[in-house]
Amino acid sequence: MAELHLPKATRDLVDRRHALAPDIEDSFRAFSKAVFAEGALDACTKQLIAVAVAHATQCPWCIEGHVKAARRAGASGEQIMEAIWVAAEMRAGASWAHALKAVEVIGDADKRDT
Repeated sequence: MAELHLPKATRDLVDRRHALAPDIEDSFRAFSKAVFAEGALDACTKQLIAVAVAHATQCPWCIEGHVKAARRAGASGEQIMEAIWVAAEMRAGASWAHALKAVEVIGDADKRDT
């Protein structure tokens, strides 16, 4: 199996991406800036949420960027790790909750077999 290649976000690649759809890229950057601005949630809390989601979506760039941003916003290593554990529980919890579908199907199959 080929090794996964994740390119480093170089200035050249970022500029090329922007050139391919500048209005959309600019809109996304404005959206991102607005989302992470202080509001009902402080910047540190928002970055901890982003760290958890980055782990749930398994995006290495997001993990790196949001862990760094969380640290800059004042998050401790312990807070960051706790956010990651919340993400892990949510992913595991989804499998646990969806197991009810398998249990239902197993039960249906058992009923047909009798």
